[in-house]
Amino acid sequence: MARARERSEDPVARVGPRRRCHLHHRRQRCRPEGDRRRCDPRRPRNVVHGHGGVLARRRGVVRRIGGSARRRLAAERRPGARPLGHVLGAPPLLGIRVLEIGNYMAGPFCGMQLADLGADVVKVEHPRAGDFARLLEPLASGESGNFARLNRNKRGLAIDLKREEGRAVFRRLAKEADVIVENLRPGTMEDLGLEPRSLLDSNPRLIYVAVTGWGLDGPYAARPALDIIVQGQSGLMSITGEEGGAPVKVGVSIADLTAALYATIATLATLRARDRDGRGQFVDISMFESAVSLAVWEAGMYFGSGEVPRAAGSAHKLVAPYQAVAASDRHFIVGATTPPNWTAFCRVLGLGALESDSRYGDANARRHHRAELVAAIEQVTRTRPAAHWLALLRDAGVPCGEIADYGNVFEDPHLLARKFFIDLEHPVLGALRGLGSPLRLERTPVRHRRAGPLLGEHSAEVLREIGCSDDDIDRLASEGIIARA
Repeated sequence: MARARERSEDPVARVGPRRRCHLHHRRQRCRPEGDRRRCDPRRPRNVVHGHGGVLARRRGVVRRIGGSARRRLAAERRPGARPLGHVLGAPPLLGIRVLEIGNYMAGPFCGMQLADLGADVVKVEHPRAGDFARLLEPLASGESGNFARLNRNKRGLAIDLKREEGRAVFRRLAKEADVIVENLRPGTMEDLGLEPRSLLDSNPRLIYVAVTGWGLDGPYAARPALDIIVQGQSGLMSITGEEGGAPVKVGVSIADLTAALYATIATLATLRARDRDGRGQFVDISMFESAVSLAVWEAGMYFGSGEVPRAAGSAHKLVAPYQAVAASDRHFIVGATTPPNWTAFCRVLGLGALESDSRYGDANARRHHRAELVAAIEQVTRTRPAAHWLALLRDAGVPCGEIADYGNVFEDPHLLARKFFIDLEHPVLGALRGLGSPLRLERTPVRHRRAGPLLGEHSAEVLREIGCSDDDIDRLASEGIIARA
């Protein structure tokens, strides 16, 4: 079938006059003229060669920016001027194609990070069920706002990988892809006849990222895993809540989200490694190890002294005071652990006698006498409302803060001033307000283009890009191998 590619909606630019390249473009790495080793035609020439002009590529489409942009480029090159990316604003992962296969959180949250950074993320789903997150309430007209927010900036391909023709299409997509991210149970891709190693053999530049509960080997590898299960087994629940109380999990899906962020880091690192040697690789990310990796202070306590960390409510395990304290109306947070902050804290509360008490001589000593210390502090703080103490402590430069619920957080004036919340358009749900990205890149900002796709919304578009004709697409749809929105 004839190869066909559509123009991208993203602006793609070439700035400056066309320059002849004196390097050979064939395969592998670029070499100076006279060196007959081959170079990689898939990488933009400016990236490989360091040309002054900028060549941006997305799905094979290259456009020229006119004279005004060239004049801006000349201005950018003046001493002290901001660099070119400040003008173009191209996202960092422009031109990177990602296939994402998974459900709920870990894989999709990684895919969202990559999509925010400009990658073309194609979410691959079953044509009849889709990602299970599509069922999460609240629902409107059968569409989940939670799914649409978590899967922003992605395109949607609905294809049945249990059928041979669906697998054949996926293999063709994998040959064109830079990255595959999946968070399926170990062995699922093999059961489908899509062994990761065979995909890597077909595309040596491919980066394959597998996010699983326990990792791909070891005695737990075959066990099912959910965020709460990993929180329990990783030790996180043993240090959350009050000592002796009922088990309490972290309020957010911390094991899923941490694994997703490690998967994102690994993807970026392996893309950089591929820039050097032209080779992809396999990445194994475990939710269990990701969660355990957060136990930085706890590991220090255990390996250093043999002490097993326990739950301590809001208190820090190593220093004090660093916790919630009670005022007359509600609790607030204080962190007066350094000598200057401890002195200022005692003076604000009128507790100067504590400074000379040997039990509270430093943050470590105060930790060992935390119960007495907190009792003395709260004898004072309970006499006035939290707002009173927060104002005094802030004036004195003591770290302190409120305990907000999400109703307050999602209307927080600081977040509103920094435009953290975003509004994305969805074809069924309309405008969706959601969380933005904490990544603020001056020259190459993240992009928030659209809400998550309808099931199969971009199936035809994606298949045309690998050469499928409209007749082919119609047949695949009629046979139930793909779905279209």
